[in-house]
Order: sequence, then structure tokens, then C-alpha cells
Amino acid sequence: MKQMLACLTLIFSTYTVADTLIVQSTTSTKNSGLYDYLLPLLKKDTGIQANVVAVGTGQAIKNAMRCDGDVLLVHAKSAEEEFVAQGYGEYRRDLMYNDFVIVGPGSDPAGIASASNAVEALGRIKAAGAKFASRGDDSGTHKKERALWEKAGIDPDAGSGQWYLETGSGMGATLNTGVGLTAYVLTDRATWITFANKQDAVILFEGDPALFNQYGIIPVSADKCPKVKQDAARVFTEWLLSATGQAAIAAYEVDGKQLFFPNAN
Repeated sequence: MKQMLACLTLIFSTYTVADTLIVQSTTSTKNSGLYDYLLPLLKKDTGIQANVVAVGTGQAIKNAMRCDGDVLLVHAKSAEEEFVAQGYGEYRRDLMYNDFVIVGPGSDPAGIASASNAVEALGRIKAAGAKFASRGDDSGTHKKERALWEKAGIDPDAGSGQWYLETGSGMGATLNTGVGLTAYVLTDRATWITFANKQDAVILFEGDPALFNQYGIIPVSADKCPKVKQDAARVFTEWLLSATGQAAIAAYEVDGKQLFFPNAN
């Protein structure tokens, strides 16, 4: 590892590229302001200019499979591993993590604050007939939410349009809907910290290991996408995985709170 980082330091100090990379990524990383902070640092070190397409994880993966990107940075590990297994990614590495939380009206009509785990919290929401706003967009957050409903033995689709409200939108828009309708919402912590329209909504449930939120990074493979900017994509990826990139991720804060925690492997 030390030898690799030494080589990367040399590469970063000499590498320049005129091309612009496309990064297929998530709304949570984009809306948190992370890229506004990271990308200028990366460009200074490597010369690489990166443009981010921020969509749900499912859509980001589909876009990359259509060769509409050079790097994939998302948060649905099993789907990412399948992307690589199908030959669309060179490799996948853990990059950073945070967690999901369940937010809702301060009055907490379903009493989820005293739940022992996330599955119990969702069960209480269903039992109380309280509103729950879902992204419903095949994003990493939506995938996590659906997995939790499944563990709870609940089919939320049976309550679609009644207590279960699918927005088909990004995290920020779904939070706005949830706040407006005094509904519960599963959200990543970074988006919640940076979300400006909280009104009386608060974090009501957190801390369950099941709410762990891992982000991965994958350079798109030239075998499937011959026009991919392979060399630049590799440098972009390895910069984020290096000690330099990991330290930059750790240093990003909003209101004194760290939003993402590096854990490159």
C-alpha cells in the first residue's frame, strides 16, 4: 500500500489531462456539496476536470452501462458488484461511508424514537397508519428502504397512495414532500444535515447497524465502453482512494459536522 501511494503521489504531481470526465453518481453526494469541495482539489493535483451527473444509484448504473460515464460512484454494493461482474467496471473499491436516519415530525405519531431497531421503527409506522414518503426511484436509499420493509415482513405497496407515498424524486425533493405532509422519511445523514427546509422535522431514529451506508467507486471498463477515458478515470479513482483523497473526504464538514467517513480498501 505504501509503495502504491508513493507512486500515486508521483503520478498526481505530473499528470495532466485536457479531457473532461463524466462521473455518474448520486444525488446525496452532489447535494451535500461534497463534489464542490473535492473536485477543485482533484483538479489542482491531477489536472482532471470532472463533471458529475447526479441521479439515483439505479439510474447512474444504467447510464454507465450505456457508456454515458467514465466513473461510477454510488451506494448499493450488491448492484455495484453485479456491474463489475458483468464486465462494465474494471474493479470496485469501498470509498467512504455514513449512515441512514429516519426523520419525521417532532410529535412522532408512530413512536419510532423508542424502537429498538429500524425494522421495528418501520413496523410502528405501518401499524400507526402514519405517512411515509419514499423516493420510489431505485436509488441506493430506495433499495435500502425496500430491504428494510422486506425484513419487517411488510409490503408497503399495499398502502401506496394512502400512507405510503412514492415521490419518484431525489432525496431533497422527497424530504420536502415529507416535511410538507408531516411524513416519515428514510434519508442519508449527509443530505439531512445540508437540507434547509427542516421546519419541525427531526431525526427520530438512528444508530442501527442496518442503516450503514457504504459508497463505492468503479472506473468504467474500456472492454464494454471503448470510448471511456480509461487513464483519466483510473487516476481520478486512485486519487480518491489515496491518502490524499481520503484525507480530503474526511475534512469536508458542514456546520462543523463531518458528512462522510473514508474507508478505502
